Amino acid sequence: MDAAAVIGPTWICALALCAVLGDAFLPFLPSGTLVILAVLRTSEVDGAPLLLGAGVAVASFLGDLLLLQLARRGAPAVRRRLASRPGLATTVERVQEGLAQRTSRAAAVIVIVARFVPAGRTILDLAVGHSRDSSRLFLRWSALAAVIWATYIVSLGWLNSHWFDTAWLSLAVSCAAATLISTSIARLIRRRRRTAVAC
Repeated sequence: MDAAAVIGPTWICALALCAVLGDAFLPFLPSGTLVILAVLRTSEVDGAPLLLGAGVAVASFLGDLLLLQLARRGAPAVRRRLASRPGLATTVERVQEGLAQRTSRAAAVIVIVARFVPAGRTILDLAVGHSRDSSRLFLRWSALAAVIWATYIVSLGWLNSHWFDTAWLSLAVSCAAATLISTSIARLIRRRRRTAVAC
């Protein structure tokens, strides 16, 4: 096999895993898009989707763990970020209150759903990191959420790679579908929040 043919997919996979790890801190990173692109570049390699999915899940969980530890230790950068963004600080407080009032099962749903909402995991990690509750239960649900999201995003890319003949069309459809799903979930959450406030 040509070395260039191997190096190309290897680099895109490494970049995708770094983006998944980093978007806990920098939610604007296109981690989902890069994972889908990595799936498309490696879809013909036996076992590649499974290995990539496992890597994505581990990177996603490690990103949560790192940001959680930074928030727990009161890192100056985290405090400055909250102080400079009152809206973010308010959202973090709201999430803390929501988690405190929920049962364990309901809290698990919040952790899983946050993975599919833009900046959701960042806000959730900061909220848990600044709370007094133990983070062990959160990390358990975070690991489950990481597996669910990794399965979802890798499967989305893999299915589209087999449904369409061209890579660019597979990428476009996969990214559009992922964006639509995330946007729909975010709108549903906002709608339910407005309904709860009105009641």
